[in-house]
Parts: sequence; structure tokens; C-alpha cells
Amino acid sequence: MNPGPRPASGSAPRRGPAAGGAPPGPHAGVRGGNAEPGGAEEDDLLALARISARRSGAPDGRGGSPDRAGAGTAGEPAACGDHRDDGRAHHGGTHHGTHHQSAHHHGAHGSAAHDADWDGARRTAARAARPLPAVTVPSAEALGCTLATSLEALTDLPSFDSSAMDGWAVAGPGPWRLTGQVLAGESADGPLEDGTAVRIATGAALPPGATGVLRREHGRVTGPEPSHRQPSEPGVPHTQPHTQPHTQPGPQVLHALRGAPAPGQDVRPRGQECRSGDELLPSGVLVTPAVLGLAAAAGYDELAVVPRPAVELLVLGDELLDSGLPRDGRVRDALGPLLAPWLEDLGAEVVASRRVEDDAEALHRAVAGSSADVVVTTGGTAGGPVDFVHPVLERLGARLLVDGVAVRPGHPMLLAALPGGRHLVGLPGNPLAAVSGVLTLAVPLLDALAGRPLRPRRRVPLAAAVPGHPTSTRLVPVVLRGTHGGAGGEAVPLRFNGPAMLRGVAAADGLAVVPPGGAAAGTETEILESVC
Repeated sequence: MNPGPRPASGSAPRRGPAAGGAPPGPHAGVRGGNAEPGGAEEDDLLALARISARRSGAPDGRGGSPDRAGAGTAGEPAACGDHRDDGRAHHGGTHHGTHHQSAHHHGAHGSAAHDADWDGARRTAARAARPLPAVTVPSAEALGCTLATSLEALTDLPSFDSSAMDGWAVAGPGPWRLTGQVLAGESADGPLEDGTAVRIATGAALPPGATGVLRREHGRVTGPEPSHRQPSEPGVPHTQPHTQPHTQPGPQVLHALRGAPAPGQDVRPRGQECRSGDELLPSGVLVTPAVLGLAAAAGYDELAVVPRPAVELLVLGDELLDSGLPRDGRVRDALGPLLAPWLEDLGAEVVASRRVEDDAEALHRAVAGSSADVVVTTGGTAGGPVDFVHPVLERLGARLLVDGVAVRPGHPMLLAALPGGRHLVGLPGNPLAAVSGVLTLAVPLLDALAGRPLRPRRRVPLAAAVPGHPTSTRLVPVVLRGTHGGAGGEAVPLRFNGPAMLRGVAAADGLAVVPPGGAAAGTETEILESVC
């Protein structure tokens, strides 16, 4: 699902990071780390599955539970889905690095009980930054930016009375004597007198004195037709038609087949769409191709916009491969190909996407040396032996605004304010967990920097019950069934929703927000837009 047309990479104006950071939200400084041992997240949900199984009479949560779907294909609906939510690999083909999610951070970083509430984390991200400074750019470079000021008409639209149809501009009742023609971009030779008409093209300026337009299919012309004669020199045969008509003596007369047009019929009057000074669009609107067209029609050559936030994507992990099959304990990088175009679709300008080795100094150099408004990292946010995001942030003097969120998958995500007004979004390394982090923290932060209003929330009833985590929100891939124009219908949960899986989200229309404890069939549930 798309918030708007994807701007071409590099089309937005470039500038340095925002000067000065915004005050932190109410969660600023709260260390929400999860002091869970590796795999504790899975243990929580497996325990929940066993409870559900006992209630239904099955021996345990690993088999016989009514909320475990049978084998199926990607995109196949299920009553509840696969609700395991650990940080380890379930599927080697899409897992983004076991060690990055083996455990969340420990010790002084707190425990899972201190994770930020999911909705509160979103609000904190939305308040973490002010809009970037406005810039004035040629209109063609404004695509994907946000209007910094309202768009006001610089002229009446249309700026003159014009014909809405091909046909004849007529004056008074018919029949009419034809006296010429007016094409788009031309002006009439003079006013029309009653009883006269001129051929006219759609969009051409209406001659003064015209009372209406007679459509081409509603009129008939009688009288001498233009003939084509070719001048020739004596003794030279006629070989090519002459392009200039020669009209025989006598007027041509236009007759209406369905009566004379009513006054003003098929005329676009001046100012029909707007008058000079009218507000066409408010500030905060995304500049789409349609907005560019409107701005051009209204007379704009330049637009004042809030530019797209510059994002640098740092993909962490020595275990990642760029090509071929997974092998020798290494896996394909799923997040590089996923995140860069998605962040562009979300309104960012991805200025760089690069791999960073599992080395604290390398990560420090990459983050400290970035001039992007937002640095996005993948992996390294937990407490494993090569999870260096927290130590690097501390070394840089960053301020943690969100440090762990009570959401599955993706609870080790974080948001930090960097010196100089920049920000860092730390995503978990598992693919679906990273998607969760983007929707929870990156989307509201990018919208704030771009000066866009809060996105409308859409709620759709669930087609089937979805089990929940005891204390955390769950984000579950769903397909929307029976929706028309964005309304009605229901959300069908998909099976492949483990944190290391992309099969479900690739087939999904969105992610359902399932509250702690789960949601019954028919429950109205918020749906977040999925990866485009």
C-alpha cells in the first residue's frame, strides 16, 4: 500500500541535516531494554500456545492446537497464524543474521517490563523532530516533498472564457454565417456579430460576443465547400496538391441539428475552477504529479517545500551474502533490497545504502560520519557479542528516546537523538521484526521531518481470532478481503508471521495491530500499511 507516488531517487533538493533537535517526547531517556535471554520471546509465545492448547483439549502448544494452521502456500489465510516470535532463525532463506537477535541487551539497559508501550513509542517518534527547513525549488524538483506553504492561485482558472468542445462558437440564434476559425493558443480576429459563427477547438479562447458553443456533432454546414487548386507554371503538369484552400464565392452557413445552444453552453467561463488568490491546497500536502500539474496550471515555476528527509541505511552483519544461495552458516541479505526502496516510498531520500561489518569502530565511523537526517541500522540492537549499536550511541553522546518497545516481532528496536539534530532508528535484524520497527518508529519520524500530518488510521474487523502476547502488541500480516474503495470487508490473518519470515508480509495488504491478550474474530483492528 502506498502513501503516494514514489518520487524518483535524487529528485528532491539536498541540504544538510536539520539545525537543532526537537525536545524529546515523554519517553525520552527511558531505557526500555529487554533483559530476556536468547529465545525468551519464543518461550513466552510457546507458553501461550500451550495454554491455548490445554483449553482446547490438545496435549500442548506444539501440536493439536486449534490456532495453528495446516500446511499452505504463501498468502493462504489461517485462523490465527504461526505466532512464534523469537529472534532466532525459523527459515534460513530469509533470516537476517542469528547473532543480531540472539538476545536483547542486558544489565543497565533494563528489562522487558520497561519496554515502551507500542502506541506510546509511535507518539514519541512523531514528536521527536520538527519539520526540516523549507526550501524553494523548481517545480519539477519538488516531487515527493511536502508543501511548506499553502498553494494559492496566481491567476483565475481558466484565465479566459474557452470552449469545452470542438465545434463552432456562435452568436445569437441560428442559422449562422461562418466567418473563420479559432484554434487553441490563438485569439479571435474580432468580436462575433449576431448570426455569425467561427469554427473553434477545445480549449480555444471564446471570441467576444459569442453566446455559446455548438458541438461538432450537433451542426451541419451548407454552402460552397473549399476547393483545392494548385498553381502551376505554364507547361508544368499538376503533381502535388496545393495546401491553401480556394473558396468559391458565397458564404457557408451553419445549421443546428438540435436547436441553438443555450447561453453559455459548452463554455468554460473564466474563473470556473478558481479565482486569483484562492487557496488550492493547504500546507503539509505531499507533492504528487497531480499537484505539480495543478501548480503549473496556476502559474507556478517554483514551489516552497519541506524536502524529503535524507536517510542513510547501514546494514550490519558479517554473515550476509549479496548473491547466490545461503551457505556455510551465511544467509542472504533480505533487508538491503527491502528497506531502501520502501523508505523511498515512505517519503525519504535514501542517499546511501551500505554494508557495515560487525565491528564497533566501523559502526562508529559510519554513524559519526553520516550527514543524513536519519541513520537507519539493521541488527545489532540486542545484547549479543557483536551487537554494538548501544555502545556506539553512548560513545557518540546520543540520547535514547525509545529503547525497546512492547511489540512482537521487533521489541529490540530503538530511536535515538544524535548530536547536531540528527536521529538514528535501530531496527532488529530479523526481516519481519525490521518491518515492525519501520512502521513503529521510522514512519512517524519521517513524517514529522517532512512536515506531513498524522496518517489516518484504518480499522477493519478480523476474519478470524488472532492469539496475542501476554504483555505486548503483535503486528500480524493480513490480506484484506471484500473491501471496496478502502471501506468494508475484513482482515484475514496470514500464516507466515514469524520474526524471521517475509513470506507473509510479501503477500499481505497490511499488518493488523493485535493488542496484548489477542483479538477475537470480528474485532475492529487497526491496519498498518505494509511494504509496498
